[in-house]
Amino acid sequence: QVQLVESGGGSVQPGDSLKLSCAASGIIVRNNVMGWFRQTPGSQRESVALSSRDDPARYLDSVKGRFTISRDTSKHTVDLEMTSLKAEDSGTYYCFADFTYYNGSFYLRNDFWGQGTQVTVSS
Repeated sequence: QVQLVESGGGSVQPGDSLKLSCAASGIIVRNNVMGWFRQTPGSQRESVALSSRDDPARYLDSVKGRFTISRDTSKHTVDLEMTSLKAEDSGTYYCFADFTYYNGSFYLRNDFWGQGTQVTVSS
């Protein structure tokens, strides 16, 4: 099976920077999409940054110019560099992946999620 493990996150002040990292494990034969979503209480999970073969970097409008996504398709990792953080960037950030993988018997394609990491931006 495939697992996503996140690291990074924490509490920072407005204007600070933070980096989130996500690494996948498993027999991954094709890395279709990797990226980051975030969710705040009472709100739906929203896409913050995604990277695919056809679109290496797609960002939520509110983070353009401040966040940078980096995907390594050989290591199956994805990082999110966040700069000039604002209070509205706070939330739980989830690593997301769309992989084609081998489960020991079949080649399958599925979506996977990390456990979530908290980002709090507050003065």
